[in-house]
Amino acid sequence: MPRSPKADACPLCGKPATSSAKPFCSQGCRDRDLLNWLGDAYRVPAGPAEDEEGTDGLDREA
Repeated sequence: MPRSPKADACPLCGKPATSSAKPFCSQGCRDRDLLNWLGDAYRVPAGPAEDEEGTDGLDREA
């Protein structure tokens, strides 16, 4: 199955990917992506936290 032209594009800027920095177009985009990971830019939002009561599976009746 042939790959689409978009598959060979840099995920950050859209320029063609190079073999030395694949899937990015340059070392600069590689580094920027790493900084995004380290800075929590790719964080997935979570739902609200559960109450502390009942989260450990023990009954705490007074």
